[in-house]
Amino acid sequence: MERTIVRYGADVLERVAAPVTDITGAEARLVQDMVRVMYQAPGVGLAAPQVGVSQRIMVTDTSAGEKPDHLLVLVNPEIVDTAGEQYEEEGCLSIPGFSERVRRPGKVVVRGLDMDGREQVLEGSGLLARAFCHELDHLNGVFFLDHVSFIKRDRIRRRIRKLIKQNEW
Repeated sequence: MERTIVRYGADVLERVAAPVTDITGAEARLVQDMVRVMYQAPGVGLAAPQVGVSQRIMVTDTSAGEKPDHLLVLVNPEIVDTAGEQYEEEGCLSIPGFSERVRRPGKVVVRGLDMDGREQVLEGSGLLARAFCHELDHLNGVFFLDHVSFIKRDRIRRRIRKLIKQNEW
């Protein structure tokens, strides 16, 4: 099955993803697909719902594939600590062509499992902290648009509805 990025408006993106209870070959294949799709996009993070799968799995790579050791995979991730603040431009692979400035923590600590089921605690700052928050939002049915003003969010939603009517979404 060739996985592709699901766009804003799809039901799978608007609900809380299910926890992974067992890491099997199916999850390993899903992660491989997610990494491939993320790099092809190109992007620095992707959550399973963005490829149509309602599972709590996310991948990030702030090097966009340039540094193999930067690829991070987390199963059932959760934020355990935050500090500071950053206010930067943010976009989303599921909402192509749109971006807005979003306030996020400057530093984030996340806990989850690796693909072998071992607990991992990872710390990120700057872009990595932003990616952690963004992908965890997707696992909770939240978009970066939910972090901007009503006026900006409404403007983008109206533009997307227009693109949908024109069969360009």
